[in-house]
Amino acid sequence: MASSRVIVTSIVVFLAFLAVSEGISLRGLKSLGVELHCRCIQTESKPIGRHIEKVELIPANSHCEETEIIATLKKTGKEVCLDPEAPWVKKVIQRIMSSSSRR
Repeated sequence: MASSRVIVTSIVVFLAFLAVSEGISLRGLKSLGVELHCRCIQTESKPIGRHIEKVELIPANSHCEETEIIATLKKTGKEVCLDPEAPWVKKVIQRIMSSSSRR
């Protein structure tokens, strides 16, 4: 009976150690700027091009199946997720890609 308690206690301690170490590693990734989920819940499809200061393109990855396009607004610095299927967004991305390939 006592040996089964030791085994159960050992398993519980081992599982707790795994849970704590996994939590630490996930927090470490977050502090390094690695997102562990999609950042965009809603997207903007109406044209806001003249209000955009910069655009960040995040390709689909293991944490998010969708390509995310995040624009930072000039006046407020607010980040807005753009609809990658909106025609005006596609044009913005084409301009960015063509200007970066010229460099």
